[in-house]
Amino acid sequence: MKKLSNILLITLFAVVATAGLSSFKTLTPEYFEGKWAVTVKDTPQGTATIPMRFETKEGKTMGYFMEDASGTEKVMSSVSISGDVLTGYFNIQGYDVYISLKKVDDENAAGSLMDMFTAEAKKVK
Repeated sequence: MKKLSNILLITLFAVVATAGLSSFKTLTPEYFEGKWAVTVKDTPQGTATIPMRFETKEGKTMGYFMEDASGTEKVMSSVSISGDVLTGYFNIQGYDVYISLKKVDDENAAGSLMDMFTAEAKKVK
């Protein structure tokens, strides 16, 4: 009887551990492909929405953003995806900053700017 309960306990543990590991998925660059409206909240200048666009060419993810309403895109200095977080580095209004975004659902991502300001991103169709 003790042997049977040990086997059941081990089986239950294995099932729970496997389910937990399967929920951790590496984010693919394709998730961020396209245009995003990224809203950064509670900055010293208030809440700001920054249009961003991401694309992957030859295995390298590139990021672009618009600093003002001119419609001119600027290229981010670098973009990386590690695990389930995209991090983009860029210079805006004279400041070198980075933004980290993590998938929320198929149309939304969330994260922070400089680990100080809350950021929410919504795909633009």
